[in-house]
Amino acid sequence: MVMSVLHNFIFPPPPSLVVSAMSVISFVALTNSGLSEVRGKHLKYSKFWNVNKGGNSQRRIKLSSKAGMLLLYTPAFLAAAASFWFFPHQSLRSTILQSAVTFHFFKRIFEVLFIHKYSGSMILDSAIPISLSYFLSAATMTYAQHLTQGLPEPPINLLYPGIVLFVVGIIGNFYHHYLLSKLRGQGEKEYKIPKGGMFEFVICPHYLFEIIGFYGVSFISQTLYAFSFTIGTTFYLLGRSYATRRWYLSKFEDFPKDVKAIIPFVF
Repeated sequence: MVMSVLHNFIFPPPPSLVVSAMSVISFVALTNSGLSEVRGKHLKYSKFWNVNKGGNSQRRIKLSSKAGMLLLYTPAFLAAAASFWFFPHQSLRSTILQSAVTFHFFKRIFEVLFIHKYSGSMILDSAIPISLSYFLSAATMTYAQHLTQGLPEPPINLLYPGIVLFVVGIIGNFYHHYLLSKLRGQGEKEYKIPKGGMFEFVICPHYLFEIIGFYGVSFISQTLYAFSFTIGTTFYLLGRSYATRRWYLSKFEDFPKDVKAIIPFVF
């Protein structure tokens, strides 16, 4: 029953053990990372870069936040861009999917270089698995789309709703990253309570729009891998946003209690 419903929305799973395994691995790994964030075991970047200190913390390699962020996104951008060379002139859906994934990571690199302002560092131990996850997701998503060539289209076409969701997610995410960058003046490094936009309702609207953008990518793709990665990412960002709100509550006595983590009025 469940599979018959799913077949209305996704292409048949490809005859690829690698893609099938990656669908499971991505979902499980991302969901587990979200649970770890809730439990207080954070990936060490942004405001959590120096938490969970252990006995060997002094021996860990630290990167500047800008260098670390570039390490996160550049391999994935290159993988997505290279897909146009490996899989050229395919269907409209494939071209839009490749363009969306490439543009997503290009935007992140642009923000790293020209938008974000930095106050901490990034631990290499955290940067490498995140970078690898993004790289594998970009490569696997475009490859999974390539494997749909010649297969019948899903009965329910989500391509155009997916484009709308992707554009909304990209714009909303960029806008709230821009608002975050404006919190600090020249030379300032301390954290402040974000204001403006949807920060009035949730502390992580940039995560909310990132989730919307990834659901847009999944709708464009309509492959099992795309949805597995997106659902896993949803759980990870839910956990990360919950930990972020908890951090703000611990640091600012005047943090507004009605501001939720990521879903307005709900969570």
